[in-house]
Amino acid sequence: MTAPAVRERGTRRDLRGLGRLTWLLVGSQAAFNVGFFVVLPYLAAHLSGTIGLAGWLVGLVLGLRTFSQQGLFVVGGVLTDRFGPRPVVLIGCVLRVAGFVWLAAAQGTGPIIAAVLLIGFAAALFSPAVETEIARQAVRHEQATGTPRTRVLALFSVAGQAGTLVGPPLGALLLLGGFPAACLAGAAVFTVVLAAHLRWMPRGAPDEGSHGANGAGANTGAGHGSHGDGPLGETDGGVHTGDGDRSYGDGSHGDGSYGDGSYGDASRGATDDRAHGTPGGTTARGRPRMGEGVRALLSHRPFLLLCLAYSGYLLAYNQLYLALPEEVERATGSQTALGWLLAWGSLLYVLVQMPVLRWIGDRLSRRAVLRSGLLLLALGFAAAAALMPATAVGGLLPSAVFVTALTLGQVLIVPTVRAWVPDLVDGARLGLFTGALSSASGLAVLLGSMPAGALVDRGGPAAWLVMAAVPLAAAVFVPRPPSTGGRQ
Repeated sequence: MTAPAVRERGTRRDLRGLGRLTWLLVGSQAAFNVGFFVVLPYLAAHLSGTIGLAGWLVGLVLGLRTFSQQGLFVVGGVLTDRFGPRPVVLIGCVLRVAGFVWLAAAQGTGPIIAAVLLIGFAAALFSPAVETEIARQAVRHEQATGTPRTRVLALFSVAGQAGTLVGPPLGALLLLGGFPAACLAGAAVFTVVLAAHLRWMPRGAPDEGSHGANGAGANTGAGHGSHGDGPLGETDGGVHTGDGDRSYGDGSHGDGSYGDGSYGDASRGATDDRAHGTPGGTTARGRPRMGEGVRALLSHRPFLLLCLAYSGYLLAYNQLYLALPEEVERATGSQTALGWLLAWGSLLYVLVQMPVLRWIGDRLSRRAVLRSGLLLLALGFAAAAALMPATAVGGLLPSAVFVTALTLGQVLIVPTVRAWVPDLVDGARLGLFTGALSSASGLAVLLGSMPAGALVDRGGPAAWLVMAAVPLAAAVFVPRPPSTGGRQ
């Protein structure tokens, strides 16, 4: 059998048995990015060109957008832990529709900032809700089938990138009717997502029927293991991932009692949590107390280090929307090529994510994978700086190399971090920790966007070399997984 055929069969095996809820979440991620990326790549040009804002102010607006989204993820995470993902996703979609409609009509600086903040806060609700639930479903699928959770999370990332692939070229076409047309198209996409979740997202909080992200105590014979800094339930809950310190590996996985991963199916396969008592820091119904959760978060050194590393990634990634548009403008005199560069990055991600993750997961620890991704980001900035005098590819060679390196780094970083978080945290607080990860990185983007905008205003290779230092510094903070005898 040929290698491509083997890979195709392996991918089908990985995804076999995914339930309707998982596919709804995967499809939602694709739609989120279609609706978002018909607008975002062209926001900076709209602000600096049509509205006439200075570079530092454009950086501030983009930083506020990122902070109101990433920085407030913790709000959406806490609400997801408390009420379940359904109402949080629905409210977020309503706010995103309202924000895009407002941005379409906004002209002054104040209304634009307000609309951008609303757009960001909407994602601070629906994104952590969806990301928390896909992580929960990925762990349940791992227990039921033995498929490493990173394969499901990689599918989720691929769906998002497929949406990113469609969004920018669609936005470029919509811009022929003006920036408001792109905003209204984005609003229409989120209206469709809203309708889909009204129809198919199950009701109820995530603790109904099983406790924790990985269902510790769900017919594993070990009940609730100790949590600490190590993997929750990966060894103490009867679910093993081979060498322990890696996010991949196969090993033995539960008894497959979760069905399709919906709340109802989970409740049929889970042992009644009340038989085990309630974990410390939770209410009598198994929902986490906010104060206890915050204290656990702030004292969790490996998680805080992971936040620092991910913050460096997100600040570097944000340059797709701050530094890259300016470089494309400098090289070509317009931003016509921007949408196609972003589409190239998304296409590359879709093509390489699953095979690269499968290949590298058999060879490297998650720590090495994350550091390798951050190193690729730094190399992307440095290569772009070195190539800026080049005129090949119509002057777009530095931008194309930067987008390629950033995409390959993202392929390694995003699924690895998403797979790591459930191992570090009590599953009842998965939403809080998932949200806090994005909140910390969003704050870093807010603080870094104004100096980055000032650097971009100055232009030249030196600015890109300075920004290369950000992912290099982030790599220093990647935590060491708990030692269980495997490679780290």
